[in-house]
Amino acid sequence: MPEAARYYAIGGFLLGIGLTSLWTIHRLNHTSGKPQKDEEKLSARQLKQLLRVTRVEDQELLKKALADLEENWKSQADIKEGVEGAIGNTPLIKIKSLSEATGCEILAKAEFLNGAGNSPKDRVALSIIHMAEEQGLLTPHSGDTIYEGTVGSTGISLAAICRARGYKAHICMPDDMAIEKSDLLLKLGAEVERVRPAPIVDQKQFVNLARTRAAEHTADPLKPGRGLFADQFETEANWRAHFTGTGPEIYDQTGGHIDAFVSGAGTGGTISGVAMFLKKRLPDVKIVLADPPGSGLYNRVKFGVMFDTKEKEGTRRRHQVDTIVEGIGINRVTHNFDVGRELVDDAIRVNDEQALAMARWLVEHDGIFVGSSSAVNCVAATKLAKQLGPGHRIVTLLCDSGARHLSKFWANREVGGSEDDVCLDQILNPKRDSSREPTELTPRKKYV
Repeated sequence: MPEAARYYAIGGFLLGIGLTSLWTIHRLNHTSGKPQKDEEKLSARQLKQLLRVTRVEDQELLKKALADLEENWKSQADIKEGVEGAIGNTPLIKIKSLSEATGCEILAKAEFLNGAGNSPKDRVALSIIHMAEEQGLLTPHSGDTIYEGTVGSTGISLAAICRARGYKAHICMPDDMAIEKSDLLLKLGAEVERVRPAPIVDQKQFVNLARTRAAEHTADPLKPGRGLFADQFETEANWRAHFTGTGPEIYDQTGGHIDAFVSGAGTGGTISGVAMFLKKRLPDVKIVLADPPGSGLYNRVKFGVMFDTKEKEGTRRRHQVDTIVEGIGINRVTHNFDVGRELVDDAIRVNDEQALAMARWLVEHDGIFVGSSSAVNCVAATKLAKQLGPGHRIVTLLCDSGARHLSKFWANREVGGSEDDVCLDQILNPKRDSSREPTELTPRKKYV
């Protein structure tokens, strides 16, 4: 910054905060200021202006005050180490409209502000890479490639962090995910395979395919480096990222005052990791799963099996169900969900209609533009607030921006000026339409 601009800025800052110069000077009388370098000295005219504004008669004291202030600015500089340094410590924001409507304080961890892939999966991707590096499984700039099967967010986080740390990324994903996700992956330099949705028992299912591709890479002498299967659904690095990061941040940001935590589950790492951290310190905190249509986790939590208690698990053939919710909901119990499953107290089902209406509500009333899983979380948090009654504090997650869902979840939907706007009660209790709404016992089409 030029000399003149620097000191005018300092003078403006002093004026803007109320010019508490007398207090500063009193403090300086008991401390020693550092001598200024020649290039940092004030011109006579600048000093005269500042003296007049601050009404300080002692020029040397003013110089010391300004030097001290500038030195403090320098020492407080918050410089992150690469894009990885911008992961975590996301803000916790109050969703004003939902809080006012319910009488509860509904808070949301703004995970879409993570600095690499803009989702909570940044935490997981970095944890996976750190663990692999510690085990000697990855060497930067050697051609080592990370392979993963994902519906989008984990792949985006891996692609960004791989580039930052000297690795390549190969992502396998279902071909019915929003196209902007695969477009973004390509722009980040990842290799992308879009495959037909298939059950986990099929070796061509996207997760199984990623595992196979990693093994093929390692076995191929013509390919540089090795292939590493990230294995987000089963790796310990997943839930640990939230046990050591997301959970402690929520606890600190709320001062340990939390009545409930609400989250959807895809891999299950978020809800398990946060639950394990919070329950250890707050045994009475309520952990609630938010689950979309076709997922079996709702019934797993409510009834102990993936389907209904009246039938043996997996013995009945069921129709497939399509849902526009991406990123959460699954029809098997992963290791990451299982490690914290006993800590999940309840589950709330949220259908597509409710998620769509909530996403629109958040934009219209709060200016918050999010994707499908975030909308599901907010519906469940609001439902829970109605159940608990006024005066409670509920924390949930805003997972990613609606910008990743323009072609599907947000397709052909505008905000503002519509005559058919719904109220919050209609979002929470929509009219049941059996022709559109799947039953709770029906698995989703997106096999994961």
